[in-house]
Amino acid sequence: MKCHNCGENLKKIITNLPFKTSRDSIVIIKQMPVLQCPNCSEYVLEDSVVRKVDVLLDRIDKTAELEILKFAV
Repeated sequence: MKCHNCGENLKKIITNLPFKTSRDSIVIIKQMPVLQCPNCSEYVLEDSVVRKVDVLLDRIDKTAELEILKFAV
């Protein structure tokens, strides 16, 4: 897959990403597989990863200001 930003080939990597779930709440998901551009650092989440992130975010404690979860393939 090509980067939509610069056209470079995207590489599969494992990384940690933050998700702002409300005005005062952030969830960090560790060890997530993403496709990232080695040139401009733009990244893309595959559909299967987005579905899993949705499931993980549905389970969080809505009152927590910060939560850290592991993606676990």
